[in-house]
Amino acid sequence: MMRGSLRLAGVLVLMLVLAGCAGMVTQRLGNTLSDAILNQDDPETVRAGAPAYLLLIDGLIADSPNDKNTLLAGARLYGAYAAIFVDDKARALQMAKKARDYARRGLCADYPQVCKVEAAPYDQFVPSLHEVQAEGLEALYVYGTAWAGRIQADSSDWAAVADLPKVEAVMRRVVAMDAGYDNGRAQLYLAVLNTLVPPSLGGRPEVGRGYFEQAIEISQGRDLMAKVEFARRYARMVFDRGLHDRLLHEVLVADAQVPGLVLSNVLAQQEAAKLLASSRDYFME
Repeated sequence: MMRGSLRLAGVLVLMLVLAGCAGMVTQRLGNTLSDAILNQDDPETVRAGAPAYLLLIDGLIADSPNDKNTLLAGARLYGAYAAIFVDDKARALQMAKKARDYARRGLCADYPQVCKVEAAPYDQFVPSLHEVQAEGLEALYVYGTAWAGRIQADSSDWAAVADLPKVEAVMRRVVAMDAGYDNGRAQLYLAVLNTLVPPSLGGRPEVGRGYFEQAIEISQGRDLMAKVEFARRYARMVFDRGLHDRLLHEVLVADAQVPGLVLSNVLAQQEAAKLLASSRDYFME
């Protein structure tokens, strides 16, 4: 499988070059790989084949270490693969760190002031985000998602967890710049961030609920992962079985074939089935 995937990746590069696009290979390749993965309806195919593409992205970045488009593509691919398909904690953390590094380099090539104050107190960091202009929106968003992924990969690292307010600030800035960006995924991240812990530990479930509802509205209900996380993070926290089961049933009967969301939707339906199967035991009814 790996050898075949590498051969396919090599053919893809060759086709781009022969098409007279040598100067645009890295940008088009990153977009092509991302689209192919996002629209794949068989998660196991992605699990088996994506490592070859990760190696290919690494090679392209090594060859052009300052190419922003390739860095962002690498951050997206590594971050998604680590979060979804890697079960080994140490390996997932290593990949999440690489995603974070690529994302930082992709953003800070144009906005170095953000990285300069990244480790500074919150009140010093947040103003730097307002330096990012419209052309830097994608880089800022990938930066935020990769940072969140790095924290998720090792939630026992309290120094990393302490950065969650900064990640939230990044996502709020993305929403302020474009509320509909990436089908409302920035709102979904904000929803999850506000429902990670119960109110007794500082969580804000009702704020999270508002963001979940916004995310669902923006995608017109087509992003099924928003409903799954709404059920998992909010409905379970407040013990609302009616909302929980309704959301999951909606996911299971929905059409997963939405361009750009196919893989995510298939995975969401798999998770919805598991959560629904455990509903009675969880709510103890």
